[in-house]
Amino acid sequence: MGTFEVVRATRLSHYGLATGGAIVAVLVSMPFWADPGTQHTLIEFLYFLALAQTWNLLAGYGGLVSIGQQAYIGLGGYALVMLTLKFGLNPFVAVILSGLFAGLVAVPTYAVLSRLQGAYFAVGTWVVADMYRQFLANFTWLGGGSGISITEVMQPYEAWWRDSITFWMAVAIGVGSIVAAYLLLRSRHGIGLTAIRDSEAASESLGVGVWRLKRQVYVVAGAITGMVGALIFMTKLRVSPDACFSVEWSALMIFIVVIGGIGTIEGPIVGTVLYFLLRNLLADYGSVYLIALGSVAVFVMLKQRSGIWGAIARRFDWRVFPVQRRIRRISGD
Repeated sequence: MGTFEVVRATRLSHYGLATGGAIVAVLVSMPFWADPGTQHTLIEFLYFLALAQTWNLLAGYGGLVSIGQQAYIGLGGYALVMLTLKFGLNPFVAVILSGLFAGLVAVPTYAVLSRLQGAYFAVGTWVVADMYRQFLANFTWLGGGSGISITEVMQPYEAWWRDSITFWMAVAIGVGSIVAAYLLLRSRHGIGLTAIRDSEAASESLGVGVWRLKRQVYVVAGAITGMVGALIFMTKLRVSPDACFSVEWSALMIFIVVIGGIGTIEGPIVGTVLYFLLRNLLADYGSVYLIALGSVAVFVMLKQRSGIWGAIARRFDWRVFPVQRRIRRISGD
């Protein structure tokens, strides 16, 4: 008969763990030696990475294709305004609380959106985002349609500490999104999400609580996205409805995940790196930049629907973040 064991790690994942730990250590030390411009670029990279990971959980595993995740970016940004300007909270604490606020709003929002399926759900998320934009734009004490500055809440903090804490928060959110996705997908709930991704009907017939798991993923994604939104506008120092609720946020999330590899943890990392490379190379060419991004997305969707990392993983069987369980023979005939 032989003896078998369940394998949940790979040689590449061990190397990846060591490399990841070294990268995190370098990131944490950067405020002591890196210039502000480099730190600002990395803050952007890390919050786009977090946004992509959360959208990947929604669409890649939960089957919830949302084009309205800007709703939670906006809610996080405006929660930051209310908590700091109106209630006098520490802005760094307010970033975390803004995520909790966005998660709470996501609960009734999903209760409504869950009645929609497929393309109707996608359009519904965009409508909800625009509804929140219109609602918040009507409050003059939040700046109305022109927005409001939050510069004064950051002034009491010495520049180095302000920039350093902001950078460390970006590291925590960016790296934390990867760790959270990895731990979730390796858990019992992750098995259910993977089953939903492969076949929603089959997983439901086997007793998987599809609606409950989808709700949990939607709420968690909303909370993380809200936290990222607060961080984004804390760095920009101004909040406005058009900037917060721009559909461009969702478009970039989708672009990053699609080209990197939907339904994998590695895909959003690869996609974020590629997006920043293209942005830096083509930023001076105006509309050519947007044309290039669209062309890359269309090419990948036509030629490699599983994305760049999907093609690599299938070709070389590489798994930096293995969430599957594999059976390996260790003895016997």
